[in-house]
Amino acid sequence: MTIYFGTDHAGFELKENLVPYVRDELGYEVEDLGAHEYNEDDDYPDVIAPVATTVSADPENNRGIILGGSGQGEAIVANRFPRVRAVVFNGQYAPGDGRDIPHEIELSREHNNSNVLSLGARFLSVEEAREAVKQWLETPFSGDERHIRRLKKIEELTNHLYR
Repeated sequence: MTIYFGTDHAGFELKENLVPYVRDELGYEVEDLGAHEYNEDDDYPDVIAPVATTVSADPENNRGIILGGSGQGEAIVANRFPRVRAVVFNGQYAPGDGRDIPHEIELSREHNNSNVLSLGARFLSVEEAREAVKQWLETPFSGDERHIRRLKKIEELTNHLYR
């Protein structure tokens, strides 16, 4: 599996930290699709589209990690591409009322077989981002019939809309 990275200026510094972490410490093949230098005037669709195109072409063997200020716009761009299932992560919610809630990174993989992780660089520390990436890369899709059925329905919607 190859992990493709893309970011605009807001996530540039965090991407520069995550690329060697994923390659050297976690042992994945990595391709950095940009930005390759800090440019405060860049536009996130320009750097996210190449990642989404690559994941869309082979969603079972490619994954993407995209970054921006909040990660929201980046995920919107990525989700325009067929077979891309991008999720946003800005930090694990911890309710103040003592409820035990599942970890959304795990659910995004186990239930939705997400293949693009969109990180909000303005919300996460380097350590939080590293932990999220590690957890996302290491959590497998459950393969449960109900999740497969739901993903097929999403695929059918995409096929219907983009004929």
